[in-house]
Amino acid sequence: MENAQLIGLSRQLGLRRQLDVVANNLANINTAGYKGQSLLFEEYLMPKAEATAFETPDHPLSYTNDYGSAINFAQGAVRQTGNPLDVAIEGEGFLVVQGAEGELYTRAGNLAIGPDGLLQTADGLPVMVDGGPIEINSEDGPLSIARDGTLSNDQGILGRLTMVTFDNPQNLTLQGKNTYAGENPLPMDTPQVQQGALEMSNVEGVVEITRMIEVTRNYASVSRLISQRDELQERAIRELGRVS
Repeated sequence: MENAQLIGLSRQLGLRRQLDVVANNLANINTAGYKGQSLLFEEYLMPKAEATAFETPDHPLSYTNDYGSAINFAQGAVRQTGNPLDVAIEGEGFLVVQGAEGELYTRAGNLAIGPDGLLQTADGLPVMVDGGPIEINSEDGPLSIARDGTLSNDQGILGRLTMVTFDNPQNLTLQGKNTYAGENPLPMDTPQVQQGALEMSNVEGVVEITRMIEVTRNYASVSRLISQRDELQERAIRELGRVS
């Protein structure tokens, strides 16, 4: 395969992955606490051959390489729901939940009471209160969640939502179910939450749709260039065949 084709295909692969990221953002535009993502690209220069029989040196070849993704942790809009189990995190911080292999972190505040009475996320992950799961008995009166995350009902104070932050949230890794995994969480002394509200996705639909159109056009443009290169090569082979 020629270098021009390889360069074009590398660009197509990058655009396809970028399209997947944009499509995922749009699919989660109504997901509470979801943070938009973007793909990071870099230029990869192929090493030139040191030993060659040709007098002229090789031209440097530049490829497109997607080396990771970035998460936009900007605050999403807060929407009032009136549901006492909904909590919107204001400012930085993450709720701590119990995953299958340890602690996970989320901004999604649409909580629920599970069949076993445990306070959990919408996806069934137990929410940590004072470092552990907590069972909520609906017969003990309505649940109140203070601004600092303290839970209480008619029986008194039940505990406080365990919330953490990180020096660099970009080091967090997505784990599915709108959760992240990370190392060295820092306890929050003064978290700020709002009961009866949800932080919505920070994805802007118009921006993502515009980006999707742009990526689709770029992909089509690269496809045309590859096709034109193939046609030029076939024409050259035919012409050379006639001469010989």
